[in-house]
Amino acid sequence: MRTASRFVPALALFAATACSSITTVSQKQPAPAAHRGGSTASRLGVPPGQLPAPGMCRVWVPGRAPGHQAEPRSCAKVEHFAPAGSWILYRPSKDRKVVHVRVVDDRRAGVVVGRRVYDIRKGNLVSES
Repeated sequence: MRTASRFVPALALFAATACSSITTVSQKQPAPAAHRGGSTASRLGVPPGQLPAPGMCRVWVPGRAPGHQAEPRSCAKVEHFAPAGSWILYRPSKDRKVVHVRVVDDRRAGVVVGRRVYDIRKGNLVSES
C-alpha cells in the first residue's frame, strides 16, 4: 500500500508535465501555408522558365516536380492529354504578360471546370471564371 501511495502522485505529476509540454509545442508551430498566403489559386506557382512559349500550351500537374511535367505542345486537343487535377497553361501570342490556365476537374481527366488568368511577372491571379 505504501508503494501505491508514492506511485500515484508521481504518475499525476508526470501526466501534468507531459500535457503541458505537448500544449506548448503545438502552440509554437506556424500556421499551415494555405492559411498564411490566401488560397492556392491566388498564386500561379509555376517557375517562369517552365511556362510554355507564346502560342503554345503545357499540361501542368500541381505538386509534381518541374522536371517531371509534360513538354509544351500545340494547343490542339490538349485536353485529351490532361489528367484529372491538372492545369492546361496557355500563353497567348498577343499578350505575353499573362498566362491562361484551364483547370481540369479533380476526378475527370480532360474536363475543364474553370479558367484563370495570371500575371506572369508577379504570379498573381488577375481574373477567374
